[in-house]
Amino acid sequence: MRRATAVLQLAAPIALVLLAALIGTLVATSTETYVINALVNVAIVVALFVFIGNSGVVSFGHISFVAVGAWAAGVLSMPIQEKPAIMPNLADFLSDRSVGNVESLLIAAAVGAAYALIVGLPLMRLSGLAAGIATFGVLEITHNVLRYWETIGPGLNTFSAVPETTGLLQATVGAIIAVVAAFAYSVSRFGRVLRATREDAAAAQAVGVSVYRQRLIAFALSGGIAGFAGGLYVHLLPLNAEGLYLDLTFITLAMLVIGGATSLWGAVVGALAVSAVDSFLAEAENGVSVFGASLDLPAGTRIVVLGSLMALVLIVRPTGLTGGREFSPRWWFPGRGVLTKFSP
Repeated sequence: MRRATAVLQLAAPIALVLLAALIGTLVATSTETYVINALVNVAIVVALFVFIGNSGVVSFGHISFVAVGAWAAGVLSMPIQEKPAIMPNLADFLSDRSVGNVESLLIAAAVGAAYALIVGLPLMRLSGLAAGIATFGVLEITHNVLRYWETIGPGLNTFSAVPETTGLLQATVGAIIAVVAAFAYSVSRFGRVLRATREDAAAAQAVGVSVYRQRLIAFALSGGIAGFAGGLYVHLLPLNAEGLYLDLTFITLAMLVIGGATSLWGAVVGALAVSAVDSFLAEAENGVSVFGASLDLPAGTRIVVLGSLMALVLIVRPTGLTGGREFSPRWWFPGRGVLTKFSP
């Protein structure tokens, strides 16, 4: 029974990702781009879930790891002949090297994990508001370094010559890889122990658990997934430093909160649902026809609406749309309820 439950808890979010991919094959090319972007958002939000959902510690700095992953993949996969025009001040050891798509994604994941490990060494001793402010400080530092330090990237310029290899297939496979990695961690001993520290840190410490070590492991893993997502992102759209900053931080956190921060199912549901709303509002800001009527919303409406939705969910259903629980049909497990948490 427990094994069947675990299989279903993994299969449900993967099925949702595959359903989104199927929809992407049936829509117009312009709409397909939104579906691909939603699948990349799944990978980012799953990365947030690995740390925030399992530890209960809010991080405002995870987009830093997305950014360094995107920078690593973008700089290293850009054709050598294009680098002087876009990155004239790039360091020599980066300017004369170029790697393929898969290698760039692996490097992005490694850079994201390494960066998260380095910044996590001092920060994982913090909790509550102090941890949130400290991680936001990491975001600010990272943003400014990437924006102005032209020896490691384009600075204020845009990654305009990176091969656009993140199509529907790559985005789908990338989202599934992120989901599988997050699930494997959640059902592992490390995931169970970290959730125990989330529920009662003092009790966990009393039985010999190192809260610091468990948080650091989750932080590094989530940084690796976030870096991988950044690699997918830079191979999808021409990015600059501003595109990997506050707006993306707010939207992905909204996705996690609205879906349900303490479950993988909630992370995937929130990412896809909010991505759909966000995409529609982005189109509506430029004017769109709805049932024969013209809808033209003011610029910035999408952020206002998403903020309102997040506030509403926090008031009405603080645990998110999924209740912070994993998917499990009632008729398969009588008396267990529709949703169940990961077994501690």
